[in-house]
Amino acid sequence: MKLLSSIRNNIRLLVIYVRWYIYIYYGMNIAKSARISVGAKLDKTHPKGINIGDESYVASGAIVFTHDFSRGIHCDTYIGKRSFIGANAIIMCGVKIGDEVIVGSGSVVTKDVPSNCIVAGNPARIIKENIRTTKFGQLIN
Repeated sequence: MKLLSSIRNNIRLLVIYVRWYIYIYYGMNIAKSARISVGAKLDKTHPKGINIGDESYVASGAIVFTHDFSRGIHCDTYIGKRSFIGANAIIMCGVKIGDEVIVGSGSVVTKDVPSNCIVAGNPARIIKENIRTTKFGQLIN
């Protein structure tokens, strides 16, 4: 059982690293220490507009947009260092998320988010400020 778990974990890490090289091929600016879940979706319409900082994590089902088809625009989208983007969250194009930010699951981020806070909701609003996070956006109590 332990061997099976170890093999599964190694395969997961291999997939993560292979995807990282694919992102580099597209021209996305993703830190090597960042983690993108296999189920996350990064916009390939304007791939050079994706910017994700060191030790950040984008969970499964999250979407990061770099274009707005209805307005016909392409913008850079930034996610800072040690940030966490929750499952099924949507980051709209042109948004800048600061360092050490937690975006709640299912949130829709339509405006810039300052560093060191937690945002949640639709549209996302600040629910807590002056937080600190560690690697992959884990909250420090």
